[in-house]
Amino acid sequence: MSKQWEFWIDVGGTFTDAIGCAPDGTLKTCKVLSSGVTRGRGLWDRSRQTLTDPARRLPSPDFFGGYKLRLLDEGGRMIGDAVVVHHDLDQGMLALDGVSFAASAKEFAYELISPELAPVLAIRTLLGLPLAVELPPCRVKLGTTRGTNALLERKGARTAFITNRGFGDLLRIGNQARPKLFELDIRKPQPLFDSVVEVAGRIDAEGRELTPLDLDSLRSKLFSLKQQGIDSLAVCLLHAWKNPVHEVQVGQLARELGFVEVSLSHEVAPRIKAVARGDTTVVDAYLNPVLREYVARIQSSLGQSPLQLMTSAGGLVGAGAFRGRDCILSGPAGGVVGFARVATLAGFSKAIGFDMGGTSTDVSRYAGEFEREFETTKAGVRIVAPMLAIETVAAGGGSICGFDGVSLFVGPHSAGAQPGPACYGAGGPLTVTDCNLALGRLLPERFPFELDAAVVDRRLSELCEQIASSTLGKRYTPIELAQGFIDIANAHMARAIRQISVARGFDPAEHVLVTFGGAGAQHACALALELGIRKILVHPLASLLSALGMGLADVRRMRELTILRECTDAVLNEARTEWEGVADDLKVEIVAEGVAASLIDPPVIAFEMRYIGQESTILVRPHSDALDARRLCELFEAAHERQFGYSRSGRGIELCVVHIECVGRLPDPEWQIEATAARRPSPAQWTDVWFDREKLPTGVFERS
Repeated sequence: MSKQWEFWIDVGGTFTDAIGCAPDGTLKTCKVLSSGVTRGRGLWDRSRQTLTDPARRLPSPDFFGGYKLRLLDEGGRMIGDAVVVHHDLDQGMLALDGVSFAASAKEFAYELISPELAPVLAIRTLLGLPLAVELPPCRVKLGTTRGTNALLERKGARTAFITNRGFGDLLRIGNQARPKLFELDIRKPQPLFDSVVEVAGRIDAEGRELTPLDLDSLRSKLFSLKQQGIDSLAVCLLHAWKNPVHEVQVGQLARELGFVEVSLSHEVAPRIKAVARGDTTVVDAYLNPVLREYVARIQSSLGQSPLQLMTSAGGLVGAGAFRGRDCILSGPAGGVVGFARVATLAGFSKAIGFDMGGTSTDVSRYAGEFEREFETTKAGVRIVAPMLAIETVAAGGGSICGFDGVSLFVGPHSAGAQPGPACYGAGGPLTVTDCNLALGRLLPERFPFELDAAVVDRRLSELCEQIASSTLGKRYTPIELAQGFIDIANAHMARAIRQISVARGFDPAEHVLVTFGGAGAQHACALALELGIRKILVHPLASLLSALGMGLADVRRMRELTILRECTDAVLNEARTEWEGVADDLKVEIVAEGVAASLIDPPVIAFEMRYIGQESTILVRPHSDALDARRLCELFEAAHERQFGYSRSGRGIELCVVHIECVGRLPDPEWQIEATAARRPSPAQWTDVWFDREKLPTGVFERS
């Protein structure tokens, strides 16, 4: 049993979910907005300079002392601000100082802004600690979208790309993939780097030096970058995966000149294919400064308490080892770990995870082991790094619903945490959450803050008039329109689930649908009906399951070896000697994270293989150490048959990449697992809900 608090936190695009595990093993939960803002409505007393809100009777006296308060008008615009000097729990009263508004006694919407980041606000909320009190020693396990958002919004560090002479446009040209072949107005994503530096020097495909590196010329170019304010360098030289000597020289020179952030491709993505390797290295360099600043701010609030972060591969790493290439699916990876564990505990061997949050929906599949991808495209950028196989669609509770003059749309843009959906009362747009509220699927009295149903009705009615007066000319009722938006969102999400199941040769009907995320359960039944799934699992902590996954995750380290030789026993034995050495290094790294050597599992080995002459590979996961080349090739052909419907017996098979994974097991929380039981509870109340455009009296059940 832990002797100090542990906090498991998932920072999403809209909400930050947190679970606190007390020293006695009991769990406490909370949700805060990822903007660090606490919203409410209160009565302003001008004479006393106070704002009274009954919802502010938690969590502790003077909790909000030192927070900035913003008063909002009906459109969500700020009309003044102040600082909270006292927080009276008995009345829910906030005493203010430095008031910059002169409103008379009236009810107003307001926002309380924490000077600390949302994860720290969540910890303080769980412990009831005001700003003036330091946090106690604790352990924090965190997943965050900070890197993902910086990539999507193109708000990373100023980065320079360094490559061989004549290859400066390598990443702009790319690999000539055309995913939208028939689109007439194709717009290539803007590169992440600001500048390109070409350096003379060359290594050949066998790793031999053809031309020495021109370090004198490079020195002056790097000095010029420094003067331009470039923060970060991404170095990708040809064939560095085979022989990194030139990249090492560039890295040494850059650090001598004062560059702190230097990403070398042979360290970031040590494999063939210069384009994907270069893109991954640029992503790493582009995001590393953002992540380091973010982690440093959290660590400054935590003091000496250890902080671990979730990687895209589903494992925890220390804060100092968290890199840009590993952060893209940091939050969703916690959800995969969480749903896989609870599905297994509930007795299901095959499960599909359906994580619908505020900004997006993430779906994934689990059948006894985590499915991973090693080369993928995220936010228009190719990334070569181990990631859990997660399909993301821009359909979350905060996805914006609208009409573009021709058709209805849901997403891809989101209202986010600020201003949030229209019903949050901060001037936000119409969203999926608003449509669920209009259909009766959200109970305002059960929400953590007051919802504005009137503004939702007004937005839907205005949109109905806009559609009726357009060339479409169709007359909708507000309820029909709300249901139409929900149907569109469901179609997007069903398509994503088919992508991770049917498209890979698996039948969704053979799986249980594990629904989680704040919005998931509102859509799970419709999706199950669409996909032929017969069972849905809703965990008691479903709305915080990604945070639970942070607490249940283990420390993982992964590395890969590029082989690129025909799969024979001799080649396999040579590779075995190499991967056993790599596994020993990974175990040392895990022990350095504080995991006892006795808790480290034997290494898990997987192989990327392909028919000789093909480009794409298939991942083969043997479940036995006693493996020869013939058996490995049989496993590859069976996987090829399942995925593509055919195999090519007698054709040579190439062993491309060996993946090595070591796992250090962390102890699970000491909780009791209840036996399943058939129950038919009575509803605590009744409410009207719209189903298929028909209003039906619907029972509301207390989960507890």
